[in-house]
Amino acid sequence: MWEIRSFLFSFLIMLSLAARSVKSNGFKAARCLTAVRTKVTLPDLPYGYDALEPYINTEIMKLHHSKHHQTYVNAYNAAEEKLQGSFQGGNLTELIALQQAIKFNGGGHINHSLFWQNLAPKGKGGGDLPKGELLSAIESKWGSFDNFVGKFNAAAAGVQGSGWAWLGYNKESKQLEIATTPNQDPLLALEPLLGVDVWEHAYYLQYKNVRPDYLKAIWEVINWKTVAERFSKAQ
Repeated sequence: MWEIRSFLFSFLIMLSLAARSVKSNGFKAARCLTAVRTKVTLPDLPYGYDALEPYINTEIMKLHHSKHHQTYVNAYNAAEEKLQGSFQGGNLTELIALQQAIKFNGGGHINHSLFWQNLAPKGKGGGDLPKGELLSAIESKWGSFDNFVGKFNAAAAGVQGSGWAWLGYNKESKQLEIATTPNQDPLLALEPLLGVDVWEHAYYLQYKNVRPDYLKAIWEVINWKTVAERFSKAQ
């Protein structure tokens, strides 16, 4: 979690520097950019590619982690390097053009880094039901754990195209909420506790285009221990 938050903090600093530079009609802030550059790396999985069988098969996990996530890492690093050049060269047009690449690929890295931690093999935490304060908060909000799962799956199945479904914590209302984000947008309005990838690359090779089957199966490998840890820190 520290690496993810450090990356996000530096990412926001870069956007802040970009905004200040535009407002000043110059690029004086470019001198500071080298101090906040954040080259990200692909995190190791805390389990093997075959560890989530039969709920998420080996081929999907290998491609999803080593190919898809690696692509977001590479593309973010390339865009961030170009961003530095646009500051130094005073190229406002390129600076603006790079924002989408940074948001998409940076978001892809943040989301997937959380996603891998949300999962665990069956018998090693995967599928064990939440307990304690987290379970109480879920039951208080949705009546029962099963009702929560139904609401979450409905929201996830309803994401048009590609995106993510989330269980997040609202620090203002001090309540749990279900949310969705499109594409690779990270969850910013809430503190993310649990994220489920509903891009087709997360399930198509096993579940084809039947997203509800994937959503039914994934609860068998959700790691509620890590969700509970985030919930405790978020309060």
